[in-house]
Amino acid sequence: MSLNFELLRRWPDVEAQNLAAVDAADRLLLDLGAAAGWPSAPGQVVILGDHYGALTLGVLASGVHGVRVHQDTLSGSRAITANAQRLLPELSDEFRLLPLGAELLHSATLVLLVLPRSLDALEEMLGFIAEHADPRVKVMATGRIKHMNHSMNEVLGSYFESVTASLGRQKSRVLTAVGLREKTARPAPRFPLRSSHELALAEPLALRAFAQTFGGAKLDPGTRFLLEHLELPGDAQHVVDLGCGNGSIATFVALKYPGVRVLASDQSASAVASTDATAAANGVGERITAVQDDALAARGDGSESVVILNPPFHMGNTVHAGIALKLFTDVARVLAPGGELWCVWNSHLGYRGQLEKLVGPTRQVAKNPKFTVTVSTRR
Repeated sequence: MSLNFELLRRWPDVEAQNLAAVDAADRLLLDLGAAAGWPSAPGQVVILGDHYGALTLGVLASGVHGVRVHQDTLSGSRAITANAQRLLPELSDEFRLLPLGAELLHSATLVLLVLPRSLDALEEMLGFIAEHADPRVKVMATGRIKHMNHSMNEVLGSYFESVTASLGRQKSRVLTAVGLREKTARPAPRFPLRSSHELALAEPLALRAFAQTFGGAKLDPGTRFLLEHLELPGDAQHVVDLGCGNGSIATFVALKYPGVRVLASDQSASAVASTDATAAANGVGERITAVQDDALAARGDGSESVVILNPPFHMGNTVHAGIALKLFTDVARVLAPGGELWCVWNSHLGYRGQLEKLVGPTRQVAKNPKFTVTVSTRR
């Protein structure tokens, strides 16, 4: 069955002329997988990190059945489903989206993997593969050469006896790993990652992070700058931490303001789990609710009085302002009149004009050579 990859969409993720739903690395992996021969029995192929469905739909179109897929982001998961229903409706029930774990990887003999930016994320994925897949499992991992490094081979080599690299094609390459090492020869599990940070709190802030969470267990320097200047309104009872990541903002607020409850939202399932772990490690889990959402889609218009945001300025490996503008727009919808958006951003991005336009009057709270903290008040 043929598939026109040019018809794939990123929706509901941000779409723009310079943002594609498929790349040369996806195509190379599918071609090499087909050349090697797909497993004939259903349920043996697992796909990790497929961005918008190119790998999932490509494998389905090749006649593979019972495919299991993991995509950490909500927008990515929804894009895969939407593309399947639109382009291959007769096969859209031949794949399942699942979280990392035993159900996803049980007895898998072939894992197709999009190499993540983080070595920790790669190691976390390989740990699940080693624990739950068939001992004869083969991993084929693809990426753009400019984003690959020899350390990825080393991480793969710590789990598999043999790691080979394909010839490059269109600036892409595939690493193939076979010969799963015995459990005693593999790295010991080490997730969630842990760290501790001194802030203006009675005790150090303990952070926890699963590996697909952006920034891991680090305290982002922009977030630290924001927290140093954050002052909630005196009557604040409920705060939204949008793009919660490892839960540093949500947990700091819960610790500094004992009467405040926090809704922490992120489109990453890993970030939601990390926020839960961080909240529990600091003893404030009962006042923080972490949810996976596309921006604040599940919140009603005018339902919130305070939102705190450290917006991303990239999408995957591409620097793009679209995601920040999408978040600003949704914050404007959710804030009640007079509600506040506390935001920190890289000063060179110059977001103040957009905040004024999309949310309301914006004042600068603090600025250093790299970051700016602002408060925008909903009109």
